Amino acid sequence: MASTSLLKASPVLDKSEWVKGQSVLFRQPSSASVVLPNRATSLAVRAASSYADELVKTAKTIASPGRGILAMDESNATCGKRLDSIGLENTEANRQAYRTLLVSAPGLGQYISGAILFEETLYQSTTEGKKMVDVLVEQNIVPGIKVDKGLVPLVGSNNESWCQGLDGLSSRTAAYYQQGARFAKWRTVVSIPNGPSALAVKEAAWGLARYAAISQDSGLVPIVEPEILLDGEHDIDRTYEVAEKVWAEVFFYLAQNNVMFEGILLKPSMVTPGAESKDRATPEQVAAYTLKLLRNRIPPALFVFSFFVQFLSGGQSELEATLNLNAMNQAPNPWHVSFSYARALQNTCLKTWGGRAENVNAAQTTLLARAKANSLAQLGKYTGEGESEEAKEGMFVKGYTY
Repeated sequence: MASTSLLKASPVLDKSEWVKGQSVLFRQPSSASVVLPNRATSLAVRAASSYADELVKTAKTIASPGRGILAMDESNATCGKRLDSIGLENTEANRQAYRTLLVSAPGLGQYISGAILFEETLYQSTTEGKKMVDVLVEQNIVPGIKVDKGLVPLVGSNNESWCQGLDGLSSRTAAYYQQGARFAKWRTVVSIPNGPSALAVKEAAWGLARYAAISQDSGLVPIVEPEILLDGEHDIDRTYEVAEKVWAEVFFYLAQNNVMFEGILLKPSMVTPGAESKDRATPEQVAAYTLKLLRNRIPPALFVFSFFVQFLSGGQSELEATLNLNAMNQAPNPWHVSFSYARALQNTCLKTWGGRAENVNAAQTTLLARAKANSLAQLGKYTGEGESEEAKEGMFVKGYTY
């Protein structure tokens, strides 16, 4: 958790300078050097070490047209809940069998550019004895890795959480790079019903920024993911208000930590009403609010190069997640807007498999169909035809943990 001193205004860059000096700060976005504005002395800080070119290349590969990210980084405990839902025991062998099904789906790389793995999976082999990482690379899918250590209570807050895992992160990310990972994920959350308090927002933003800087220093492209939880009865305007505050803090601390923006992937929540709200939003409304948020919070200087946004599904149904993504890509926007989905890609696939070897092919076919639907949505060409009833089932879980 960030200390009090770390959360005070920096002697190098304060927020008034951040607002006034954006164009100066990012005048040369292709460089790995960050030039700090409005100071008498010319101080340059080197960012991203020797991996700058590789980070940009990895980010562009993941953000290739018509492809997105398969998030399969559930912890062993969460994976156990998924297996339990189909009557399977939570054993390493069963987790291995399910993950093998996912990574070995024929032609998956046509629609999926990156796969986020849990640490066990990064070092695991398939049921046929081949390294999971190698299977992904052969499919032209970039392996990624979840690097945080989970959410814990944030003392002094309104029953909110903070994400732990900065201790030892540098050595872990270096080891993950050697194992074949090329991008990373750090999941921190903000709860609207619980505030959110200024302390929780600042802690989330600072943790994301430190994680991003450390990951880049090890050669991993960081996914920057401040998740606004769906929990609550609030309307879409309240979600937007909170998201604006969160992203203002996130971009401020990313800059303060000299994170190279060309070498990150944004993974925001879509702007939707709370899951328990009486007011529902159409895909067009979700697209309008979400794109407005990005326009108002992504620093204008970053528009000079491609900026990559991979949305999380956050408990939406498979169909909702795809329709909302499609609506955003049918509206004018200057970014690569794609997906980074877990349950919204896997839910029907898991049920189809049911833990039975004879259902593997059918389950993989289901996974590919879901991936193709989101591929079309990334291109703004999804029609929604032929969707199953399972795809329409909501997946919101109150107080959901990974």
